[in-house]
Amino acid sequence: MASHLLHALAGDPETAALLSDAAELAAMLRVEGALALACAEAGLVAPEAAEAVARVCAGFAPDWDALAAGLARDGVVVPELVAQLRRAVGPDFARAVHLGATSQDVVDTGLVLRLGAMLPLLDGRLVRLEAGFATLAARFGRTALMAHTRMQQALPITAGDKIAAWAGPLPRHRARLAGLAPRLLVLQLGGAVGTRDFYGDKAEAVAAALARRLELGLAPSWHSQRDTIGELGAVLALVAGTLGKFGQDVALLAQNEVGALRVAGGGGSSAMAHKSNPVKAEVLVALARQAAGLSGTLQQALVHENERSGAAWTLEWLTLPPLLLACGASLRLAEALLEQISFVDG
Repeated sequence: MASHLLHALAGDPETAALLSDAAELAAMLRVEGALALACAEAGLVAPEAAEAVARVCAGFAPDWDALAAGLARDGVVVPELVAQLRRAVGPDFARAVHLGATSQDVVDTGLVLRLGAMLPLLDGRLVRLEAGFATLAARFGRTALMAHTRMQQALPITAGDKIAAWAGPLPRHRARLAGLAPRLLVLQLGGAVGTRDFYGDKAEAVAAALARRLELGLAPSWHSQRDTIGELGAVLALVAGTLGKFGQDVALLAQNEVGALRVAGGGGSSAMAHKSNPVKAEVLVALARQAAGLSGTLQQALVHENERSGAAWTLEWLTLPPLLLACGASLRLAEALLEQISFVDG
């Protein structure tokens, strides 16, 4: 999110940190260092060469301007990064850098490493939200409310019924994320066209060693198979959508004409001092709608032509990070909103 001011409203620092340029570079450097060591294990490079590469990757300070220029030129940052690494390693060991890999192997595996940190963050917030809704139900669960169907008064219910509808999807979302993790957190190593041919009869040994060093699952190359990324996007949109429903209900219940719920510390108005606007609830609705749109766009990135696609891959870069940020921000705001609301006895 480019705007610092907008980030204060609808951003999330923890999620943003995992999506930063620095985090992406650190993940890619981790992949390059581990790849050199895996190749040494398989006997493809000398151990001292692999150790030199791993050492350089561990403490590498890039030329960021050159990386940006390389990305603009090549459509991917890895060629320029590899060139800088080879210069840093020196001519004697330069061959051991990026051996047998393609740019997509490094970028995708780096993404997976960051997603491995993202999933526990999201799960932890879902756990806290479940507990928060349980606390809210314990305090206000017996408060009488009027149900509304199709925006018209229906029959009496309790606040506990309303809270149960808000909280009900959360354990299902946790199960979805847990079920997705073994398919998502896997190595990407395919080489030029996804076949690992460069490594010959050492291909499986290199892949296994690299997966072990990065603590990832072992899988065939998935360069043009983006269904798991699409599945992640769908789950993120489901989480944001659930929290958008929570926000929408809070905004409706807090209307002056309804008065069934109060939001402490609401937002002020520049023109009407008496107002207390349910800002966090409103932002949850906006983020839910943003996430739904981004998820739909992300599904279009499944359409890869042939073995690899520059267009579909770039679309994924443009779509997945803001979708992750929208989901992280929704969870952050929902936790904060829970602390603000109280039901009003009718």
